[in-house]
Parts: sequence; structure tokens; C-alpha cells
Amino acid sequence: MDTPRFLIAIALSFLVFLLWQMFGIDKEQVQHIQQEQQNQQALEQPAKPTIEENAFIKEITHDKSLTRQEKAARTITVNTPLYSVQISEKGAVFKSFILKNYKESGNPDSPLLEMISPEIGETGAVGFGLDKNSIPGLEKAVFSAKFVSDFININDTEKEITFSWVSPQGITVEKKFTFLPETYLIGLNVVIKNGSDRTIQDRPVLSLMKPPPGDASMYGFEGPSALINKKLEQIKLKKIKDKNIFTGELRWIAVQDRYFMSSIIPVSAVDASMRLFLDKNNVLEAQYLGPASLIHSAGQHVFEYKLFFGPKSTKILKALDYDLSKAINFGMFNFLAKPCLWFMNIIYDIIPNYGVAIILLTVFTKVILWPLGNKSYKSMAQMKKIQPLMMKLREKYKNDKKTMNMEIMALYKTYKVNPVGGCLPMLIQMPVFFALYRMLYEAIELRHAPFFGWITDLSAPDRLFHFGFSIPFMQEPYGIPVLTIIMGGTMFLQQKLTPPMGDPAQAKMMMFMPLIFTVIFINFSSGLVLYWLINNMLSIAQQYYITKQFAK
Repeated sequence: MDTPRFLIAIALSFLVFLLWQMFGIDKEQVQHIQQEQQNQQALEQPAKPTIEENAFIKEITHDKSLTRQEKAARTITVNTPLYSVQISEKGAVFKSFILKNYKESGNPDSPLLEMISPEIGETGAVGFGLDKNSIPGLEKAVFSAKFVSDFININDTEKEITFSWVSPQGITVEKKFTFLPETYLIGLNVVIKNGSDRTIQDRPVLSLMKPPPGDASMYGFEGPSALINKKLEQIKLKKIKDKNIFTGELRWIAVQDRYFMSSIIPVSAVDASMRLFLDKNNVLEAQYLGPASLIHSAGQHVFEYKLFFGPKSTKILKALDYDLSKAINFGMFNFLAKPCLWFMNIIYDIIPNYGVAIILLTVFTKVILWPLGNKSYKSMAQMKKIQPLMMKLREKYKNDKKTMNMEIMALYKTYKVNPVGGCLPMLIQMPVFFALYRMLYEAIELRHAPFFGWITDLSAPDRLFHFGFSIPFMQEPYGIPVLTIIMGGTMFLQQKLTPPMGDPAQAKMMMFMPLIFTVIFINFSSGLVLYWLINNMLSIAQQYYITKQFAK
């Protein structure tokens, strides 16, 4: 063995081992330590999310933000056989109320009638608050509906839906709606549970929001009303700026249009107030202000109401009680109009056509008033007999008015003629005419009720054919107003049977009356025109008969 070479090999091997220990092992350990540090950092810092994970994170973050500020409000839709109502969790207010048995117009393709207009915006109807804002945040509260589904069908039994909200002070407010399948009446109980350490003393405020009538009419009432101290109050919109609060024993408040109404009814009639506002967009707010209530800490109070959103039908409103039927008022001659409406509905139950019912009602009233008509037409017939003698006196004394009047009065006395005998019976009949006129204008029974042929809606003007161009004095739709033209013809014929006026100027003016009435009636509902036409025809027959009797 070559000892020097062996020793050199051992030395080199030792050197390699030493260098490997000094550099190789240390580098691996460093790498291992660095890897451990990276793993630790990976545990402490989550990995960068994917696109899908990013979207999920954003959604969670958004929901947490809403929880901290204002959670998203659901809309609950309640369907009954009579209506469909949408209730927003934001304020627990009605955002939409659709009547299933009524349409916007008489067109077969017309949408169902919407009682809450989109013009109200986010406010909604049936909002609840406190007059002095004793519960901070209630005016912007987002309630939680204690119902999983967003759609609720009520077909057989009543159902209660509760919306609740808890204030930062621990005060719980619950709005409990009770829906029934067979009625337009809705129950509403508002429960306030005072979980705060202070006493709440305030007046409850329940409000209806509605745009003012788009085509308010001079023939019937539209606007806010209330039954206060057992008396109906109807407030014209233009009067609100003069007086906007009405106080007394309040049975209900309502907002009415020609055929429908929405109403708030306290379960018990108490001393309360109705307060009215018109905002810059002319949206009407009618508020019910109840009496002040005291709710101590750890105590609670229940405010009980009924709501009505539906037609102004006497039959429907009387069945509900709460004196709601008093909302239907036909003005000065209401005491005559309501029996006429009742009788018209009796006729309809036997002959299901409101056009026929109007004709028979007109005949019935004419028979009752027949004796007064006879007196009037007899007086007219007597006046017609002495008309030639009057004309001679007027010609003879045309330059001496005083002598002419004395001679004419002597002529009346000689022939026992009362110059106003023809007018007084007519004046006595006028209240009945006006009562029928107002009733036929506002009766919801005539809304979209067909008669025959082209008259498919007794509440709308009659139009045979529809023209694509406008006609002077005529509102849309444009067409031939057949009933109105015939009515004008009957007025012209009736005028021919009536003795001419003594004053030539008045006689000339009367010549234009049939034309003036025809123009006025051109936009009236066909039910009203039908009534006036039948009344004219019966009057002509009666007048002709009496005139023939006196001619013998």
C-alpha cells in the first residue's frame, strides 16, 4: 500500500465531508426554514380568491353592510278572490292594491283597476308613525315579515301576517294585517312593546296616500272625507289650504273618487282628528290622528283599526257596518236619490240590465209625479188658448207698457189663468230630477254596465263608431252621440208643444235651448242621457194628451 497516497485520500475525503457539512447541510436547512416560514405566512394570509370566490365575498360583504345600515326590503304579495295587495317591508306599507272584479276601462283588454297609483312613489299607503316621533328611526324602519314565502294565497280562511321592527332602544313595533277571502275589509293591529327604559307618550298617526283626482267633476264629490260626530264631512281639495285639520268623535276617514274609496276605520269611535296635506306634486295625504297613549317601560299598547279598499257600493258597505255606507252621498237631494238607487237595484235583480232598470225607474217616477205634470200642462194649455188675445193686446199697447200689463192681468183674471201655474208643478218636480241625475252619475252599478248595441258602458258617453279626428265640444272618444241627438230632438218637439213666451226676446232665447242642452249632454254618461231622453218622451206624451183634452 502506498501510505502517502492513502493518507492524502483520507485527508481529501475528510475535507469533502467537512465542506459538505459546512455548506451543503446549512443550505438545505435554510431552504427548509424558508419553506416553513412561507407556509406559516400562507396560513396567516388567505390565498387570493378566484373570480367566483370574489363575487361570493362581495355579496357577503354587501349583506353585512346592509345589516349594519338597512337590510334589503322584501315585497309580500297577498292574493284573495277580491284583490291583490303588495306590502313592502320598508315601512310595512301597501305599495299596490289591485281590484280583481274591476277594470281600468270598459275595454275587454283593459288591465285590472289599480287603487294605489305609482305616483305615490316610495311612501306607499297605510303608513304608521307617531305624531312627535317618539320612537327614533320608525319613519325609515325596514320591518321583517314573519312569513317565509313572498306570495300568500287566501282562498278559504282568514290569515294574519305580522311585520315587526325593533328600534336601537329596544322598542318593538308590530303591524299585524288580517286578510279575509270574502270581504274588502282588512284588519290592522299595531302593537308597540316598550323595551326601553323610558315612557312613550304620543299620538298614533295612520295615513292614506293618493294622487288627487285627475278629472275632478262638478257633478259629484271626489277627495278626502270623514264621519265626524255622526256627520259626513267632505272636503274639497281647494279648501285644504284654508283648513286642514278636523276634530271630533271620528268614525272613519276616507279618500274617495267617483266610484271607489280607501278608508281607515278605528275599531272604536273616539275623539280623534283627520289631518290633510297636499305636497308639491299634488299628492294627497289624509292622516288619522288617534288620542294620545301612554306606554310605560316594559309595557305595551295595541292600536286596532280596519282598512277598506274597494267600491262605493251601498250593498257592500252596508254589510260591513262601521257606518261606511254614509260615504255614499248624492248631495242636497240624497234623501231622494238613495231610494231611487235602491229601487233601481231591485229592478236589476229581476231584469239584469241596468239600461232597462233606468227606463223602468224613470217611468215609475213619472207615474208618481203625473198629477203635478197634469196641473202644469193644463195651465200651459190654458195659456195657449188665450195666446192670440195676448198677442193683440201686446200689439195694441206696445207703446204703453203699463197699460199693456194691466190688460194682460185682466185677461188672466177673466179666463181664470194662473201665469205661473205651469212653472210651480215643474219646480216641485225638479228635486226628483236632480236626485236621479246625481245618483245615475255616481252609481258604481252603472260603471261598465252594458245596455244594448253600441252602448256597452252606461257610465261613458254613447258613441256610435269611433273617428280618428276631434270634434268641437266633444271629449274622447270621438263618434256619433246617437242618444244625445235623439234627446235634443225630443226637447225641440217638447218646445213646439209649449206656448211661446210673452217676451219675444225670451222666446228667441228658448229656441236655442234644445241645441244648448244637446251640446251640454254630448259628454255626459249614456245612463244620464237615457234617463233624460225617456223623461222627455213621457213628458211629450203627457203634454200632448192634456193639450188634446183641452182642445175639445
